[in-house]
Amino acid sequence: MARKHTDVTAPPAEHLPGDCKAVGSILARVGDKWSVLVIMLLAGGPRRFNEIKRMIGGISQRMLTLTLRGLERDGLVNRTVFPTIPPRVDYELTALGQSLKTPVENLGQWAFSNLPEIESARAKFDGNAASD
Repeated sequence: MARKHTDVTAPPAEHLPGDCKAVGSILARVGDKWSVLVIMLLAGGPRRFNEIKRMIGGISQRMLTLTLRGLERDGLVNRTVFPTIPPRVDYELTALGQSLKTPVENLGQWAFSNLPEIESARAKFDGNAASD
C-alpha cells in the first residue's frame, strides 16, 4: 500500500472560522507596510521612537504609535522606558519578533526583485481593463 505524501507547509484540510480569523489578524499585522518597515529597522537593534520616525519617511507620529503598540501587543516588540528627563523610550524586537526578521526580509527582497515585472503586469492589466 502506497503511503500518502503530506506537505507540512500545506494548511489543514478543514478551515475553522475562528482559526482563519486568528491567522488573518496576525497576517494583517505583520503584512502591513508600516509593521514590515518597523520590523526591518528593529532587526538592527533597539531604537528610539524619534529615530524610527526619522528613518521611515512618510509615517505620522500617530501611525507609528499605533504600529508600535500593535507589535507590542502581539509580542513582537518590547518597549522600555528609562527614567530620565525627558523619559527615554526604546523599542526592540522580542525573540518572537526576531524569528519574523528573516521572512520579512525575504518578502521585502522578493518585492524589490520583482517590482519591474509586477509593474509591467499591472500596466498591461489596467490597459486591458480600460479597453473593455
